[in-house]
Amino acid sequence: MVSKRKLSKIDVSEESSKTDLQSRCSETKKPRVSDKRTSAQGGLENEGVFEELLRTSGIILKAGEGQNEIAVDQTAFQKKLRVALEKHPSYPGVVKQFIGGLESHIKDRSQFKNCLLPCTPARTEGSRTLVHSYCESLIKLLLGIKILQPTVVTLLLEKIPEFFFDVVGTFGTNFPRLIVNQFKWLDSLDSQDLVKKLMQMLSVSPVPIQHDIIISLPEILEDSQQNEVARELSCLLKQGRRLTVPILDALSRLDLDAELLAEVRQCAMSIVPSVKLEDLPVVVKFILHDVKAADAVEVISDLRKSLDLSSCVLPLQMLGSQRKLKSQAQASSSMSQMTTSQNCVKVLFDVIKLAVRFQKDVSEAWIKAIENCTSVSDHKVLDLIVLLLIHSTNSKNRKQTEKVLRSKIRLGCMPEQLVQNAFQDHSMVIKDFFPSILSLAQTFLHSAHPAVVSFGSCLYKQAFAVFDSYCQQEVVCALVTHVCSGNETELDISLDVLTDLVILHTSLLLRYATFVKTILDSMQKLNPCQIRKLFYILSTLAFSQRQEGSYIQDDMHMVIRKWLSSSVPNHKQMGIIGSVAMMGSMALKRNEADGGSLERPELSIECDGQLSTLLDLVGFCCEQTPEILALYYDELANLIEKQKGNLDLQLLDKFGKSLVEDFPNDFVVDLSPAVDGSFLFPVKSLYNLDEDETQGAIAINLLPLVSQSEPGRVTDEMSNPRKRVVSPICLSPCFRLLRLYTGEQNNGSLEEIDALLGCPLYLTDLKVEGKLDSLSKQEREFLCSLLFYALNWFREVVNAFCQQQDAEMKGKVLTRLQNITELQNVLGKCLSATPGYVPPPATFDSEAPEGVPSINAGGPVRKKNGKKKKSDSSKACSAEHTQADESSDGNQPDTELSELEKSAAERETGNPLAQLQSYRPYFRELDLEVFSVLHCGLLTRSVLDTEMHTEASEVVQLGPAELCFLLDDMCWKLEHVLTPGPTRRVPFFKEKGNKDIGFSHLCQRSPKEVAVCVVKLLKPLCNHMENMHNYFQTVIPNQGVVGESGLDIQEYQLMSSCYHQLLQTFRLLFAWNGFSQHENSNLLRSALQVLADRLKPGETEFVPLEELISESFQYLLNFQQSIPSFQCAFILTQLLMAISEKPMTGWKREKMASLAKQFLCQSWMKPGGDREKGSHFNSALHTLLCVYLEHTDDILKAIEEISSVGIPELINSAKDGCSSTYPTLSRQTFPVFFRVMMAQLESSVKSIPAGKPSDSSEVQLEKLLKWNIAVRNFHILINLVKVFDSRPVLSICLKYGRVFVEAFLKFAMPLLDHSFKKHRDDVQSLLKTLQLSTRQLHHMCGHSKIHQDLGLTNHVPLLKKSLEQFVYRVKAMLAFNRCQEAFWVGILKNRDLQGEEILSQATAAPEEDSEDSADGGAEEPGGADSDSDSGGAGR
Repeated sequence: MVSKRKLSKIDVSEESSKTDLQSRCSETKKPRVSDKRTSAQGGLENEGVFEELLRTSGIILKAGEGQNEIAVDQTAFQKKLRVALEKHPSYPGVVKQFIGGLESHIKDRSQFKNCLLPCTPARTEGSRTLVHSYCESLIKLLLGIKILQPTVVTLLLEKIPEFFFDVVGTFGTNFPRLIVNQFKWLDSLDSQDLVKKLMQMLSVSPVPIQHDIIISLPEILEDSQQNEVARELSCLLKQGRRLTVPILDALSRLDLDAELLAEVRQCAMSIVPSVKLEDLPVVVKFILHDVKAADAVEVISDLRKSLDLSSCVLPLQMLGSQRKLKSQAQASSSMSQMTTSQNCVKVLFDVIKLAVRFQKDVSEAWIKAIENCTSVSDHKVLDLIVLLLIHSTNSKNRKQTEKVLRSKIRLGCMPEQLVQNAFQDHSMVIKDFFPSILSLAQTFLHSAHPAVVSFGSCLYKQAFAVFDSYCQQEVVCALVTHVCSGNETELDISLDVLTDLVILHTSLLLRYATFVKTILDSMQKLNPCQIRKLFYILSTLAFSQRQEGSYIQDDMHMVIRKWLSSSVPNHKQMGIIGSVAMMGSMALKRNEADGGSLERPELSIECDGQLSTLLDLVGFCCEQTPEILALYYDELANLIEKQKGNLDLQLLDKFGKSLVEDFPNDFVVDLSPAVDGSFLFPVKSLYNLDEDETQGAIAINLLPLVSQSEPGRVTDEMSNPRKRVVSPICLSPCFRLLRLYTGEQNNGSLEEIDALLGCPLYLTDLKVEGKLDSLSKQEREFLCSLLFYALNWFREVVNAFCQQQDAEMKGKVLTRLQNITELQNVLGKCLSATPGYVPPPATFDSEAPEGVPSINAGGPVRKKNGKKKKSDSSKACSAEHTQADESSDGNQPDTELSELEKSAAERETGNPLAQLQSYRPYFRELDLEVFSVLHCGLLTRSVLDTEMHTEASEVVQLGPAELCFLLDDMCWKLEHVLTPGPTRRVPFFKEKGNKDIGFSHLCQRSPKEVAVCVVKLLKPLCNHMENMHNYFQTVIPNQGVVGESGLDIQEYQLMSSCYHQLLQTFRLLFAWNGFSQHENSNLLRSALQVLADRLKPGETEFVPLEELISESFQYLLNFQQSIPSFQCAFILTQLLMAISEKPMTGWKREKMASLAKQFLCQSWMKPGGDREKGSHFNSALHTLLCVYLEHTDDILKAIEEISSVGIPELINSAKDGCSSTYPTLSRQTFPVFFRVMMAQLESSVKSIPAGKPSDSSEVQLEKLLKWNIAVRNFHILINLVKVFDSRPVLSICLKYGRVFVEAFLKFAMPLLDHSFKKHRDDVQSLLKTLQLSTRQLHHMCGHSKIHQDLGLTNHVPLLKKSLEQFVYRVKAMLAFNRCQEAFWVGILKNRDLQGEEILSQATAAPEEDSEDSADGGAEEPGGADSDSDSGGAGR
């Protein structure tokens, strides 16, 4: 047979096949001589059987470039040819002749090509063809005839080896691909034999032909053959990487069984890390193909681990670096390769995008895989891009995506460097997600977490830096919208982002300056700090490139002139701030890199002219208004401080020379024994630290200046409108500017003005005790103003000289701190005797605070109009929260109140600092550099004789009062800048600047800068805290009542206050959530290293972070024995919590529980002998009790101990007594204990696993035991309402009683369902105990209705619903266990809290409805609550 002979050629061994192939190829290269001649029409003459049968059947063969023509329909042709062959006289021999003719015909490659290409319909002149416009090729038509098919298949397969060594394109045609394509989609084909031959051919073919065969297999195979061929392809996949793409492409189109699909997918997963970049999309597409929900998370997790985009980026970076070194042609080639690589990555994410869009399981699994990744270092650029892709593509998963992204940001898994890498390396991919990026950035700017806000701002910056002009414009518009939104946090962050953009991309942002400039229309909504930022942005844009920014300059000049000429003080303030910002930009030194050295001289002259004009304008507008002039001085001082070393000396000289002359003329006089003039008080020189310098001594002319500025007093100077006004208001601002100018001119040295450090002030005798009552109101107010000016002078002096290294100057600085504390004591007494007094302003960049501050020694400071400053309003809110809002969640500590404010009342007695807290806006701000004084131990200040020889040494020490003063100020600063503020939207018309009053300089620093400053101070702070620890370890054991033990109460209170502030400083630092950001991890390590080094000096440099945390925790834990007050105990606990949560380990939990219990079991007494109490004490107690119960090993046992030991002790104690085991448990604090225990009991039972049918008897018994303890505790707590029947306790019972019953239904009843038969007695006992509690809850419902207490009755409907569900759930449980007869319903009478029957309701209960009612049922028609009970559960 022909077929057998032909097959034997295919079945030969590989070597013989190759030899045969070579011989065949050599044959094909011999010149052919055809005996056929072509006709004029392009047909063939000298027809044989093959040509004749084709012609008669309807196909005309063509030679050369012409395609074969078909004159009849394809089906008709096949039928005619089959009939002609079958009816031929020599059949079946004619078939052999026909195939021989075909073989001879296709020896010519052009004719073979015609036979493989589609036929064209034959057209004759004047006739219409009935043939379809598209026809199959001649070969495919012959394959459709059954009697010809085997021999044609064999013939075609024998032809393929002829093209093994042909380069595709030599003859303009890929013959192997055309041959294989003939086998696709055949209706009647012996595919099993064909596939067997194709697989044999596959083993010996070159790679290009293998590629063509493999990708054609899905269209050739029958369904029954798919698995078998798939296995062979998977084996071929494991052998090499050359055929990865076609094999996976073919397999993705086959219907594979689950086992084989998993096997092939695993094989594909293994090659992901090493596959070529251009093949990666195909591999990923196959892996994501047909993923089942059950396997999706595992598959995506494995793919996520294997897929590393850094391998895609590295070639791009290499090509980028090579491009700089190669010639232009080579660089162009490299650029082409880079573009190709980027396109491959783009295709890869298109594949993922399709899977996410059309396969729900893939989207959810990818989110879950990222969520399950816990290690910070395991997160990749891929994670961020995929989350953005899902957010952009799948609207249903947006909230989930955003939630996961927020969580990862908080945990530090998405650092800024990762975002930067994603945008810079894959901008082509990420640009498609720009709408989602913009949406996420806008949303994240509303967050309260600084890491999330920082991430949102980073998205804005990277989008602006990487994307095109359209996206840049959208980013700028979004930022401008944030600025005008009214949200304080959004506003600040948006201005910060614009500031970064103007620094990094000045020329780019200049294109969109028109949008930024529109913020000028919303200036009324900005506070001074924000105005500074805005004008810095606009000034930088205006003056960085002078030609392009000229139109911005004109607008800014117009706005500033308008504001400066306004009579509204607020507008003048904005004008001053804006003009100084413009001066700063104009006077910045030009770097050579910025092209400054290339500027034309006339531009510099023009700029100098503008600067001079602006200085003259501002000077003229503010010289008659002291407050505006003081603001001008402060703004210039801030400019010098911020641009230290970067300002042009010409600007400094323009105002510096006049400043050096004006300050001595205005405020300094020669020291003389007598002062001319009549004043309210006699002038006296005080606080002279240079008493030995009798020659040339100077003094600050304070009292005479204050007298001149008194209302109603007009001097010659003030009567002249053209002369500059000299006011004591300008004293401190002018000195601040003078010392910064002097330091800038002299590289930080202040020797030129060091006489001002020790010079005296012209004041009056300050021994005011007993004299204040005899003074008039005017005299008292004058004295208060004098003291405020003196204090602010000393504060600025300390700011100026605190960093000087000279020992004598350091000693004088410490002395000035002592002077401040002394003056504050005097001021406190004067203010107490001067109600309604408003101090002179000390800060000038905001409106004066509303209302009049006052001092109230007995309680928190309030303002007369009923409003309080920020701290006081928070305190009022907290009092209402803790006392009136019984329905609030007791499991959450009161976090709305700052710790400084909570402890203010406790610290007021004997502490003048606490009394002056409401006057903080009227004091000059201390710089952060002042706290370097904390490094000082003992310093000596030399006293010189007249001949300048050392006569004696005076020891100057940082005492408790000075330490308390510094620490108090530091705590307020840290709380302001390290504690995230509220993010609620504020209406535009509300005042926004007041919260920053007193923090103007601080607000110009970032939280990180402040944190770095505090970390540098940790060593001296540790020294001071250890000193406090030693002091109280000595005092506390012998304390008793402080006054009776002979101790100085004032010293004890000062030391206690210092201890409290030290602990508070540590807590505010370590609780800063900026430490959760990855970029701040080194700062956290440095801080912990300081603490750990106190225990192990010199051994902490290379210690792991976890060990540093443990050592720091242990160091701070050592202070527990010397805690003097409950507030200190509370702060120490919070500090340890802040450190231990990074992360919390088992031994730390045990230590925290032990520490909290120790504090709860300690009796806390005030220095006077009274027990600590009050709302702040209760709030701290609430938190401590939560810490104890949340960290103890057995919460149920702890609750049982308090309820069965501590509370009975309290019940048996005197009226004002307390528990002996828990001295913090008194009748006043019982509601706090009760609320926390009920809340913690409810949360603890939720952790008991629900019962399962598969649980063993031992497991069931263990769970029942836990529920028995929980229900017993619940019963004890509920019955306490009979003794403590106050309204808060009743409210707690009703709320948490319902929650506990609901938890019992959800978690305990499934356990009872499956354990009733095995543990009937235990289940019955459990239900009976709970039944007693539900009866008591029912009595409380009745009590609430009788007393018509709306706050209590609000809880009743939900509680009764839960009680009713409990009854029917018990009935269902009994029915499940076939014990329905054990359940009966009876009447539960309405009773009061003491169990007495409520007769008015009992008589109205209809008997006929009693059997159908349930516990907690609705009211009956007669108006009675007829409730039933479940009993006899085990009968």
